[in-house]
Amino acid sequence: MTMTLNEAMEARHSVRSYLEKPLSKEAYEELTKEIEDINLSTGLHLQLVTNEPKAFSGALARYGSFSGVSNYIALIGPKGKDLAEKCGYYGEKLVLKAQQLGLNTCWVALTFKKIPEAFVIEKGEKLVMVIALGYGKTQGTAHKGKKLGELYKAEGNVPRWFTDGVYAASLAPTAMNQQKFTFLYKDGNVEVKTGFGVHTDTDLGIVKYHFEAGAELPGFFGL
Repeated sequence: MTMTLNEAMEARHSVRSYLEKPLSKEAYEELTKEIEDINLSTGLHLQLVTNEPKAFSGALARYGSFSGVSNYIALIGPKGKDLAEKCGYYGEKLVLKAQQLGLNTCWVALTFKKIPEAFVIEKGEKLVMVIALGYGKTQGTAHKGKKLGELYKAEGNVPRWFTDGVYAASLAPTAMNQQKFTFLYKDGNVEVKTGFGVHTDTDLGIVKYHFEAGAELPGFFGL
């Protein structure tokens, strides 16, 4: 039985060491279909790269403690101010899909080598980062995060759907696990703001996807 989205959010932890095992036919086909649908609806150019170990074979990967990575998703799209946020949002959608398919993942910003022949970057496009994926040697471990009350500010009583959304966002991966985001609630309206730091735009997209999933409000932020 396939795990639910909420179960996937609870089970997902970043994994850096992988078994030398190709993706199953089902996992490959499901992820490929999901990526095609996302690209068609958003104009992004996300790409699944398989059986390509060179990106994670050098000193950068060793510095990042990666091993056995030969599959990853390249997050590519047209240059623009919202590209990183959109890549975070739809990249995390793929991360949770992968978790439901029995795979493990890790967001990777710097500790990999760009292999030009592995994916296509068209004129006017940019590679934001990649998501390593495969069958982990472990399932990863949870990291201690902020208390729920530290992640939102509200005026008056808040509804259950809002706190469910913030709890789901608390499970989201963020750069260096710093959770530099705050949800704001007032009269049924929700905003989310990020602090200063590396990759906070990508983090914003990731936590927005988690919030929508936890609150059961798909498309709430209009991405």
